[in-house]
Amino acid sequence: MSKVIVIGAGPAGMMAALEASKKHEVTLIEKNKKIGKKLYITGKGRCNVTNAKDIGEFFDNIPGNPYFLYSALYSFTNQDTISLLENLGVSLKVERGDRVFPKSDKSSDIINAFQKALIDNGVNIKLNSKVTNVHYSNNKIQYIEVNNNTKVYADYFIMCTGGISYPQTGSTGDGLKYSKLMGHKIIETKGSLVPIQLKESFVKELQGLSLKNVEIKILEGKNLVYKNFGEMLFTHFGVSGPIVLTGSRYIEEGRKYTIKINLKPALNEKELDERIQRDFTKNINKDFKNALDELLPQKIIPTIIRLSEIDENKKINSITRAERKKLVNLIHELTFDVEKLRPIDEAIVTAGGVDIDEIDPSTMKSKIVDNLYFAGEVMDVDAFTGGYNVQIAFSTGYLAGNKLGK
Repeated sequence: MSKVIVIGAGPAGMMAALEASKKHEVTLIEKNKKIGKKLYITGKGRCNVTNAKDIGEFFDNIPGNPYFLYSALYSFTNQDTISLLENLGVSLKVERGDRVFPKSDKSSDIINAFQKALIDNGVNIKLNSKVTNVHYSNNKIQYIEVNNNTKVYADYFIMCTGGISYPQTGSTGDGLKYSKLMGHKIIETKGSLVPIQLKESFVKELQGLSLKNVEIKILEGKNLVYKNFGEMLFTHFGVSGPIVLTGSRYIEEGRKYTIKINLKPALNEKELDERIQRDFTKNINKDFKNALDELLPQKIIPTIIRLSEIDENKKINSITRAERKKLVNLIHELTFDVEKLRPIDEAIVTAGGVDIDEIDPSTMKSKIVDNLYFAGEVMDVDAFTGGYNVQIAFSTGYLAGNKLGK
């Protein structure tokens, strides 16, 4: 029976080890004190394990080399993930956007189910074990060193070390470093799905404000580069949340962008003006500052008032048509200037990594190192939020574990 070392016990590594254990003797090496650490924080700690859309729709949600993943995603689909987890005893549910979560909303249920399955299948899990060197010659990995003092030999090695985002989970670029030393080209890494820092200092006043059912546009000059509808969040430095994180994938460093937020996308200009007129009629004798409570979240009202340049103490019955039109435009296009993307260690996933041209897409086998396979975020693949990245990890992990030696 061949010996297999899987390096990294994130979703890709756990799946690779589980699948490989059906035919091989497997050791799963993890430098953290527990497996699946990054899964603990996915879906805000609830573990968005996959997406229930038709597998064919996944490719529209994968900006980073989608067709390289064709074999992987069709070899182990989202429905296969759902079936596996339910067979392991985890009840699942489907939420908005077809996101799939454990019914318990506990990521620990997913991780514990994997851990039990790995142990039941004879996988030797080595925790607190950091790979500190890879000995490579004659186009093969001869052995790896763990914790600077232990040599570990195997017939096959699967690299599942992740990218360099969220380094506190263990994704610190180790796999990229060793892959490069063995001759693999590394595509420059950058944050994908990362919060956006804004230039306006007053954004700090909006910190913690969560908005639902809003529309954002990202423009470079007059050119629209991204548009989406959904949820977002203001932070002390700028904006985050699902539609913002997805939009960050379209921002390139060194270029100038603006973000326009439509706080009332369900109403066109005429409808919003009529809605404001109704509110104003209801509050005809109040000050302007006290007339927007039913229209907007309380936290954003002072900002809207200041940007409208309407005196907050002005009586509603004195507000002009021109002032009302400016208010409508402001609510439909609350505009900010992008300063930069936040650092990569705040990104959900890493764009860039091991060049996919040097990996066989039907097996995940290295085209350079005879006994090396890859899975997950260590490769130059990335997707939007919604469970797609975790599914990529599962699918590529499955394929690598299943195709060893082929």
